Amino acid sequence: MKHLTEHCPKPLLQANGKYLIEYHLEALHRAGIREVIINTAYLAEQIHSTLGDGSKYGLQITFSHEGDEGLETAGGIIKALPLLGDDPFLVVNGDVWTNYDFSKVTLNAKVLAHLVLVKNPEHHPQGDFGINTQGLLINQPKQYTFSGIGIYSPQLFAGRLCEKQALAPIIRDAIDQAQISGEQYCGEWMDIGTPERLTQLKASFALPH
Repeated sequence: MKHLTEHCPKPLLQANGKYLIEYHLEALHRAGIREVIINTAYLAEQIHSTLGDGSKYGLQITFSHEGDEGLETAGGIIKALPLLGDDPFLVVNGDVWTNYDFSKVTLNAKVLAHLVLVKNPEHHPQGDFGINTQGLLINQPKQYTFSGIGIYSPQLFAGRLCEKQALAPIIRDAIDQAQISGEQYCGEWMDIGTPERLTQLKASFALPH
């Protein structure tokens, strides 16, 4: 994506005349969510100035800046924890496209997170996790890929330092403790990680739905 994101942060890439992140913001509003925190790093000011305070989307947007290098997913969440409060919170990756209904995702009080999974796409055949008959995630076999959509209890990150760190090791440790649930989503979803997949997404809008 380098030539596309050299001067533009990935969430501000466009498809069908709309920024990728705008699809999320509109879907969050439809789901009844009104307060949104956006973690920013590379070319953050472009995101800040484009989205503003969120009022044009019917939202209240607060930005949590991770620094130009970023803190990866877990580090970014931990930095934003003071803004998130004590209740479970929804996290959506800014570089995916989906028609998932965010109002449907819930967190059982017996677990620390609930992740939305999709069938392993061609670009990620090795997968991430499996789901057992109780709806809990398992580390093997890896039948599904994490969609980038999940709801988390702040307790999952309690006591962890605000530093650059990935989310996957934290999730895998909690899976070993039977503390992560999940669901398979069979609707539309795409990881916009290459120019080809962005082109594919753009082409999909021209198809009848």
